[in-house]
Amino acid sequence: CGGMTPDPLSPYAAALGARAERLHPRMRAYVAAIPSGRVGVGHGVFERVGCRSRAVRVLLGPLLRLLERRGAVYAGWAEDVPFTVRNRDGGGRSAERTLHLPHGDLTLCDRVRSLPRGRIADRLGQHGVLAAVFRATASDGALELRSTRVGLLLGGLRIRIPSCIAPRIRLIDGIEHATGLQRVALTVDVPLLGRIHEYAGTFRYRIEEDA
Repeated sequence: CGGMTPDPLSPYAAALGARAERLHPRMRAYVAAIPSGRVGVGHGVFERVGCRSRAVRVLLGPLLRLLERRGAVYAGWAEDVPFTVRNRDGGGRSAERTLHLPHGDLTLCDRVRSLPRGRIADRLGQHGVLAAVFRATASDGALELRSTRVGLLLGGLRIRIPSCIAPRIRLIDGIEHATGLQRVALTVDVPLLGRIHEYAGTFRYRIEEDA
């Protein structure tokens, strides 16, 4: 998709509208459309990634491993994990986050598109095995996403998870004042089970020619 012409606005900028002015200047640049033939590249370290609770990993093991095989989540738990992110625009924004784990690399992918009324749709993993709708806001200079709907693609059937048991997904992406690094933190919490997935870390990001 690197050779495709991007939309005038990235999905994030389109969802935020005038609220994008509340973002830190570097975050405004981050959510802006990536020109055709260019790629946004970030290198950093996740302080933590995966599912911390061993009990939850055992209980949800088959589902988490399925989602890992489809490139949606990491089914294990790890700390101080180097990672690389590559963002491209064109019919939405696609992202690949490669975790450089001790036993080998794992690439997680997703594609984002804008929806009306300040929302975005995010399909994670191969064929959008996990899908969510988020409301996008800007808070303290950072981009904040909170899920309003979550669904799974199983056996070719899209299943919307009832809101009473659906995961609550929250992402905050901003700039650390002390270090100047970009910090991203995501949490996925399920009623009764608690936190089933998370990641948090810092990285440096720039736009480069797409190889």
